[in-house]
Amino acid sequence: MNKHQKIAQCFSPAAFIHDSEENYLAIEKLIQEQEIGGLTFFHSRHSAAANFEKRAESLDTEDTFEKLIGLINRYQAFSRIPLLISIDGEYGLAMRIEKTPQYPFAITLGALKKDAEKWVEEVGYRMGMDMKRSGIHLNLAPCADVNTNPNNPVIGYRSFGDQTKKVAKLSFAAYSGMKKAGIGACLKHFPGHGDTAVDSHLGLPILHKSKEELKAEELLPFQYGIDRGVEMIMVGHLAVPALTGGKDIPASISRELIADLLKEEMGFQGLVISDALNMKAVANLYPDPGELEWQAFQAGNEILCFSDYVKEGIEKISQKASDEHVEVVFQKIMDLKKCLGVLEAKPVEVPTFDWESHSQLQKELAENYVSVISGEIKSAELQTLAREGKLGFQEFFTQNPSRFSQDIKLEFSPIEQAEKVIITVFVPSHKPLNQFGMDQEVLDEIKELAKSKPCILVHFGNPLALIHLRNLEDFEAVLCAYQGFEETQEVMAKTLQGL
Repeated sequence: MNKHQKIAQCFSPAAFIHDSEENYLAIEKLIQEQEIGGLTFFHSRHSAAANFEKRAESLDTEDTFEKLIGLINRYQAFSRIPLLISIDGEYGLAMRIEKTPQYPFAITLGALKKDAEKWVEEVGYRMGMDMKRSGIHLNLAPCADVNTNPNNPVIGYRSFGDQTKKVAKLSFAAYSGMKKAGIGACLKHFPGHGDTAVDSHLGLPILHKSKEELKAEELLPFQYGIDRGVEMIMVGHLAVPALTGGKDIPASISRELIADLLKEEMGFQGLVISDALNMKAVANLYPDPGELEWQAFQAGNEILCFSDYVKEGIEKISQKASDEHVEVVFQKIMDLKKCLGVLEAKPVEVPTFDWESHSQLQKELAENYVSVISGEIKSAELQTLAREGKLGFQEFFTQNPSRFSQDIKLEFSPIEQAEKVIITVFVPSHKPLNQFGMDQEVLDEIKELAKSKPCILVHFGNPLALIHLRNLEDFEAVLCAYQGFEETQEVMAKTLQGL
């Protein structure tokens, strides 16, 4: 293979499942003419642009999964060297594809009360098996970011929490589960995106901490993984001046940070993957097509994700990179492809999922994470109030009566007659945009109700959204369900009934 072909193996541009035939043909052309090494699948241009347009992502197109399988087979048939197929599926295929198994968010798994590492590894394994059966070789997950800034606009629910050691252990457990399933995984977003206040899809976050502070917090989960043999790490688009001689340069294109810190000082010998190169934290820095790709490559990235300028990037790297550097990177990628069975790629049939087993897992997990976070639940008292016609119930942010309201099996009375009220909040969005999708008037109504009589708050969804209900002391008790899954609602109903 010539130098151009070897460099092309580094590129994994975006492939959209729902796209035009013209765009499908453009991908085929990239595969045939540039001989790229892989593809990273996204749902659609509409959903991929959600972060740039400051709106919540919506997935609502038919037959996404069947189309994905068809495109993987179609594109693999055009590639001389089988493609490394990747996806960003932090909570499973469902993050990108409807009607596929969804697993709990990382923040939910971080709330597991017992045997957390064992359960998180099992979730990683199940996710990995779903992907492997679907022709996917690499999951761009999990996050090893410590979410110490609760107002972080981009990490939040994607992190296992704000406790550094817990994040280190659980991110490695998730990684290990995926590896056990036979797919690749990567810790991200090095050197740690959890304490930032800017979304790197939109601008450059700058983390002002000393190297000592970073080693004690942000870097620790990555070092924990490196010490245990993690083979892939994704570098994020955030500036950390303390690690780059005071310069506000994105980590993803900083040789000091990747080559010197990550590889030399921290001892990482695996593959470095760039975060998406179309993100505005880096995409606007180099208007000359291909220059950003070269900067990322020379900094030490070995897989270049979501490049908008593949042809120009290959040419620029070919002109500037040494033959020795290219050869080392090429061998690492080919070794990865061999390890993950990419080179034996065969046409994939649309797999079926064991929904019964998945539901059972969801139930067992929910029994472990559903929590009373303040106050206490007196189930006998609730049953007495219900019999006496003095227990009220009101749901917010749900269009239809929930599974929870059916499972709880208590007789409720009108709010005006009630001495105590159970309030359920189904958070519309897991992302913080527009108060997690919660209307201010409705939030005010909940707060007023909590001040008017004793209320028990049952919160389904991202717990970070609780901040918008302000004083939780206004509630007699607060229960956190973390997810809105039917299995979670069933477990929450039993918790209130003392079962």
